[in-house]
Amino acid sequence: MITIVDYGMGNLGSIQNMLKRIGVAAQITGEAAALLRASKILLPGVGAFDSAMQRINSSSLRAVLDRKALEERVPVMGICLGMQLLTRGSQEGDLPGLGWIAATTRRFPTIPGLKVPHMGWNLVTPHTPSALTAGFDSLSEPRFYFVHSYFIECDDPDSAILHTTYGVTYASAIQQGNVYGVQFHPEKSHRFGLALFRAFGNL
Repeated sequence: MITIVDYGMGNLGSIQNMLKRIGVAAQITGEAAALLRASKILLPGVGAFDSAMQRINSSSLRAVLDRKALEERVPVMGICLGMQLLTRGSQEGDLPGLGWIAATTRRFPTIPGLKVPHMGWNLVTPHTPSALTAGFDSLSEPRFYFVHSYFIECDDPDSAILHTTYGVTYASAIQQGNVYGVQFHPEKSHRFGLALFRAFGNL
């Protein structure tokens, strides 16, 4: 069972529908008691960094999320803003992030002709091998749908399991131990998103 965390910011129904298509059981919850029983966790997110952290910190979810990720070490994957929340913090806001990944969230630099946010389909290229992306070998030119103005810079470059280039080359998917993150929206990425969700379900 994959538990999708509901803290009021994210495409929860779309994610659950994608998981249903591949036969993976999933529940949406904002209740700490239900989250305690989770064997895998998806942390979605759409919106501003500080608003998301305020919602998480002011709820009963923060302590449970830390326990599941850091003590029980269940597989956790952040999606889009959810990935950025895994870092120490973001140039978008002032609040500390969850701090599960040794990384910082940075704004795209000002480059002539580069529109921000980065919006639309873009290619991903493998960097560090991971069980999350092992199935990509069978995909021709894997690509995903992005909508974001900020990207993650990892302390350890090998924490990046996928790279994407948009003005700069950045980590579009990361892993440190049991904690994963993807900057794109797999729930909007058709067969490529299905392959990624399938891999997460098989962890």
